[in-house]
Amino acid sequence: MNKTSKSFQDLIVWQKSHEFVIDIYKLTVGFPKTEVYGLTSQFRRAAVSIPANIAEGFKKKGKADKMRYYNIAQALSKNADIIFCSRKTLAIVIHQNYQNKRKK
Repeated sequence: MNKTSKSFQDLIVWQKSHEFVIDIYKLTVGFPKTEVYGLTSQFRRAAVSIPANIAEGFKKKGKADKMRYYNIAQALSKNADIIFCSRKTLAIVIHQNYQNKRKK
């Protein structure tokens, strides 16, 4: 059944991206305090921008304008993926440094 979305909030992609924002905020609470202005801020900004761009694109009249905002949202999701990978790498480095200090 196809129904026309009356609001950006009706879009499943917006709903999922909104859930993603909430998950990112929960996840980043546990980030080191030294990363407040680094990974934490960058991750949160990228996450929040995804549903924001979907909502903005939804209101655009022309197809090209809509697609531009949707493409930006898609690129931001890739940015979040990269940040997530950086976080995992950072966690490994921190763990290794901790282990090395314990051995000394």
